[in-house]
Parts: sequence; C-alpha cells; structure tokens
Amino acid sequence: MKKTILFAAILLVSFMYQTATSQVRVGLNINLGVQPVWGPVGYDYADYYYMPDIDVFYNIPRRQYIYLQQGRWIFSASLPYRYRNFDLYTGYKVVVNDSRPYRHAQTYRTKYARYKGDHSQEAIRNSHDSRYFVNKDHPEHNKWREDNNHHQNGNANQGNHNDNGDNHNNQRGNNDNHGNKGHEKKQDH
Repeated sequence: MKKTILFAAILLVSFMYQTATSQVRVGLNINLGVQPVWGPVGYDYADYYYMPDIDVFYNIPRRQYIYLQQGRWIFSASLPYRYRNFDLYTGYKVVVNDSRPYRHAQTYRTKYARYKGDHSQEAIRNSHDSRYFVNKDHPEHNKWREDNNHHQNGNANQGNHNDNGDNHNNQRGNNDNHGNKGHEKKQDH
C-alpha cells in the first residue's frame, strides 16, 4: 500500500512539474514584436533566420546579419554591399532556433538549398493577422495601438474621473531597443 501511495505521489509531482514547465514555455516563447517586418509569417518565436539565396543568417534579438567574408564570420547591422539589391521581403527565410547556427552553416546550406529563388513566403508586413500588429514597424501598428489604448483607457477610467479629464494612470515609456547600428564587427564565436 505504501508503494502505491508513493508511486501516485511521484506521478502527481511529475505531472505538476511538466504542467508548470509548459506554462512557462508558453509565456516566454513569443517574440512577434521584435521580429523584423520582412520576416516570414507563421512563427510566434524565432531566434535566427537563414537566407539561402545569399547564405546569410540574421540574429533577431541582436538585429545582426551574420555572413562569411574572407573565411571569417562578420556580425553587422546591415547586409554587405554585394547584397544591396537583395529584397528581404521576397527572399526565403528559414526560421532557426538553434544556438549559433552559423557554426553549422554547411548543414543549413545543404538542407535548405532547394529554397533558393523561392518567393512564396508572406512577409509580416503584408499580413492582415492582428497578432502581428504588435510589431511597431507593421503598417497597422498605430491603428492597433490606438484601438488597444482606447480599450484600456476606457476600462481604466471607469470610476476614475477627475475634474480636468486627464488620465495619468496609463502612461507608458518608449522602450525602443534598436540594438547596435553602424559599423561591422568581426568576431570569432
């Protein structure tokens, strides 16, 4: 009897741990607001994009392109001059959620070579799915923000009236984080 109770307790604790872990993952693994508007739709979370047309990786959180130049990986806020005519909105992007995928670049080159010249992906900028409107660079962002602020202010002001009509309870700071812009950096990672 004691073994059965012990087994049931272990099973219950294990189930509770898995449920809590799943809830944490769901809460943390969404970065729609920081993905560039030229990124592909359909991904709530992405660390990197790999662009097979030009053999370049893009680090989404750092907003850096990663490409080989004379045998060294270059980390830059902009694409090199040789790719100045590449259209980020129409070129195919593979979502990669591996740590430092450029270290295994040959694997990605081989695996995704068939997507060179594929222009079938929809870019976030062109999506009418409202979940992408959170992205400050999306064409519908300002309308989305106004709608959400109006909705939030309407709820916040219920029972919170003052004589001059100002509502100072919902002020938000502008927390833009544009990453490093400007010069290329050579790094060994």
